[in-house]
Amino acid sequence: MNNREILIENLDPLEILGNNNRNLKILQAHFPKLKIVSRGNQLMITGDDLEMEIFEDKFTQLGNIIYKNGTISDSQFKALLAGDYDNDENIKPESLNNLPQTDVILHGNGGRAIKAKTPNQKAMVEFIQKNDILFAIGPAGTGKTYTAVALAVKALKSKQVKRIILARPAVEAGENLGFLPGDLKEKIDPYLRPLYDALDDMIPAEKLKQFIETRVIEIAPLAFMRGRTLDNAFVILDEAQNATDLQLKMFLTRMGPHAKVIVTGDLSQIDLPKKQQSGLLKAVKILANIEGIHFQYLTYEDVVRHKLVKDIIKAYDLEG
Repeated sequence: MNNREILIENLDPLEILGNNNRNLKILQAHFPKLKIVSRGNQLMITGDDLEMEIFEDKFTQLGNIIYKNGTISDSQFKALLAGDYDNDENIKPESLNNLPQTDVILHGNGGRAIKAKTPNQKAMVEFIQKNDILFAIGPAGTGKTYTAVALAVKALKSKQVKRIILARPAVEAGENLGFLPGDLKEKIDPYLRPLYDALDDMIPAEKLKQFIETRVIEIAPLAFMRGRTLDNAFVILDEAQNATDLQLKMFLTRMGPHAKVIVTGDLSQIDLPKKQQSGLLKAVKILANIEGIHFQYLTYEDVVRHKLVKDIIKAYDLEG
C-alpha cells in the first residue's frame, strides 16, 4: 500500500469536489480499493500504485472539464468514468496545479464563469496579485465593484483569506437618509445593495446567509471601520469618491499585515458637500508613487452594461 498526494491549485476545491463532496463520493464509489481523504486543496490517496494512477487520470480529466465548462453533467461524469468521454475541444490532460491561466476569475452560481472582460479588468486581476492595495478608478458600468468582489470571493474560496469585508460610505446622493423608513440597518442597506447583488451571483444563497451570519463576510458602512484592524481579510471600499480625506486615511490605516485591499471609485460622481474634498482625489495625488499600491484607471471602453452607457459617459465627458 502506497500513498500519493494530489494538490488542487488553479481551481476552487469546492468546484471540483462538488457540493458536500458529491463528485469525490462518486469517484470513491468507482475506486472502492482506494482510501481517499480530502483536506482543503489536498487529496491524500492510499492504495495500489496502478489504481492510484488511474484515479489521478480520471480526477485530472474531471478538473479539465470543470475548468473549461464550469461544471460537469451527470452524463459527462458517467462517460468519463466509463472511458467514453468525447473531448471534442481536445483538452490536453495536465496536472491540476499547472492549468493555463484564463480570464475566468471564478465560477459563480450554476457554474457560470465570472471573467475579467476588458483589458483594464484583466489588469486589476494581475495587479492585485502583485500589490496589497489596488485603486480601481473609472466611470459607472466598468465592472470595478463586480471584479473586485469576484477577486475577494476567489481569495476566500481558495483560503488565501479568512474573511471578506465590504464597505461603502453612506453618503446621500440627493436623498435624505434620515427620512428613509426603518431602523439603522434598513436605512443603510440600500447603500450597500450593489455589494449584495455581486455576492448573489457568486455564492449560493444559503452559503452566503451563513457567511454573513458568522461574519465571514461583513458588509458595513465605512464609519463602522474606525478603530479596527482588518487582518487575514480581503477588504473592499466601494464608492470611495464619497469618502472624505480623513475617512479614507482611516480606512487604509486599518489594514493588517495579511490583508488585500481594493478601493473603487468614480471621480465623476462625487456626492460630498461642496466644501468637502473627496479623499479619493487626494489619494490619487499623494499615494501614486508608493511601492505596493497600484492605481488602475478604467474608461468608457471598459463599460460592460448596455451599449448606450458608453455613449452616455462619452457625452457627459465632452460636456464637462
